[in-house]
Amino acid sequence: SMLYGYNLAVVNSPAQFIKDFYNETLTEFYDWTPNESHLTVLYSVTVSIFAIGGMMGSLLVGRLVTKYGRKGTLVRSSVLVFTGGAMMGLSRWLQMPLMVILGRFITGIHSGISLSVVPMYLGEIAPKNLRGFLSLIPSMHICLGVFIAQVLGLHETLGKEEHWPLLLSLVVFPTMVQVMLLPWFPESPRYLLIEKGNVHATIAALKWYRLKENINAEVEEMQEEQQSLSSIQTVSVCSLLTDRCCFTIERVGRRPLMIGGFLFMGLCCAGITISVLFQTQLDFMRYISVGCVVGIIAGFCIGPAGVPFLITAELFKQSHRPAAYIVAGCLNWLSNFTIGFVFPFLELAMGPYCYLIFCAICLGVAVYTFFIIPETKNKTFMEISRMFATRNSLLKEEVLPNGHCKMAVMNSYGTLGHH
Repeated sequence: SMLYGYNLAVVNSPAQFIKDFYNETLTEFYDWTPNESHLTVLYSVTVSIFAIGGMMGSLLVGRLVTKYGRKGTLVRSSVLVFTGGAMMGLSRWLQMPLMVILGRFITGIHSGISLSVVPMYLGEIAPKNLRGFLSLIPSMHICLGVFIAQVLGLHETLGKEEHWPLLLSLVVFPTMVQVMLLPWFPESPRYLLIEKGNVHATIAALKWYRLKENINAEVEEMQEEQQSLSSIQTVSVCSLLTDRCCFTIERVGRRPLMIGGFLFMGLCCAGITISVLFQTQLDFMRYISVGCVVGIIAGFCIGPAGVPFLITAELFKQSHRPAAYIVAGCLNWLSNFTIGFVFPFLELAMGPYCYLIFCAICLGVAVYTFFIIPETKNKTFMEISRMFATRNSLLKEEVLPNGHCKMAVMNSYGTLGHH
């Protein structure tokens, strides 16, 4: 998660150095002198290609987590960081601008995979009373990655022209730590039991994660979900999108974090517009604009950075979860690409007023969350499933003429099949 935050922000500080590198290399080796518009487009591609890679990575999540597991996918995808980091680090020495763009694309694929798999992994290994807290760990590390990229991008650290390839390739060092530590962690117990049917490995993993807790109730809850999914195959993205009952689950969430985070971000976006407009008349407005930028990062860390991925883990059963993460990841990365590519031109056209667009979006999401989304704190996956059924008046027991009970079994959240 920290690598995702770092890669989001690391290209901001050396923007002019990267443009100069493109200009010098294209002029000297390719006999083409780009103008300022061409350089802006090339830089926008450099920024936004990361999101294209992320979207491609999110499309691979369903197949990877089913085949290799949650932890196995994270370990194997680390090779992408070493490849992309090496390409960006060697780009200036080899005088190849394309290596910067390809390196960003490859690291984007890794971030697309990780941004979906990490919350899925944490959501499945966490006890229900800690699931909300653990959902904030990725968002905290995303913000930490953004902060580290901004600090290292200062002129006093690595923000010099000769150091920008090193700044882009530093992602390989925290990845080394991950590769050394992560293989020692057990696989997700839910994956081991529900998808692999390995009870002994599930109990061993739960004992590793729950040192002093009784795991029997948790194993029974997993087996209950496994039985409810016994007649259901892992769904594809198309099946998920065409299952109209699945869309009733969007009425779930972690209200306080989402509302507070988006409200704070919206107010800070409006604050940037106001402070930039009046900073020529009032000197202290510059400090307010800096405070608003920090406030946006803080508001993002409060809830919007991590809670949506937790919601995705909570809303869907094991059979639907990989496809749901693919859809959520694609939407996230498509938005990232749009902003990364369009924002430089949007800023030129609208100036400081461009932040009002983001202010309206943030306030709109906060209002939607306040009126639509209820709370699901401290509930197991099966309890959330039953809550949807109750909300939709679907959880019924019908007595058949022969006296047997007609049982309703959930095949996706809010969707019941009778046996």
